[in-house]
Amino acid sequence: MQITTVPNDDAIYRQMAHLLVEEFRVHWNAWETINEALEDVHSVEKRGFVRVAFNDDGTRVLGWIGGLPEYDGNVWELHPLVVDASFQQQGIGRALVAAFEAEVKARGGLSIRVGSDDEDDMTSLANTDLYHNLWEKIANIENFKGHPYEFYQKCGYSITGVVPDANGRGKPDIILGKRVE
Repeated sequence: MQITTVPNDDAIYRQMAHLLVEEFRVHWNAWETINEALEDVHSVEKRGFVRVAFNDDGTRVLGWIGGLPEYDGNVWELHPLVVDASFQQQGIGRALVAAFEAEVKARGGLSIRVGSDDEDDMTSLANTDLYHNLWEKIANIENFKGHPYEFYQKCGYSITGVVPDANGRGKPDIILGKRVE
C-alpha cells in the first residue's frame, strides 16, 4: 500500500467518488450519486488537502481521507475518511489517519475535529433526548452496529460533544477531537 496526494487522473477521482457512494450507502444519507461525490472530492481538495491509499501498483484506490482548515488553520476537520469495505480491518484507515495527522502538523494545525453522524440508530445517543444529561449519555455511550466513533477513539480521539438532531430528530452528529502533537 502507498499513501500519496491525488494524481491528476479522472479515473482515480471516479474511484474516490465511487467509494463515497458505496461505503456510506448503508448507514448514512450522504452521497447518492457519483457526480455529488465527485463535487465533494474536488471541493475538499481545493479548500484543504486529500491523501489517497493505493494498492501496490497504484491503480486501485483502497481508501482516502480529506482535511479542511477551520479557525485560521488552527483546527482541521477530518472530512471524509473512507476505506473500501473489502480492505477494511487491515490498517488502511489507521494509516490514512496517521498521514492526515502528519499533514495537519506540517501545516501548523493545533487540533483536529471529526463529525461522525448517527443516522441509523447505531449508538445509544440516537433517538434520545440529548438536551437532558448529555455528558452522562456520552460517558455511557454504547455502540450497537459498528459505529465508527470507536475507530476514532482507538486512534486517540475523544468525544468532545454532540450536535443533537443534526440529521433529523434523534439523529445526532457525534463530534470527536484530538490535539496535534
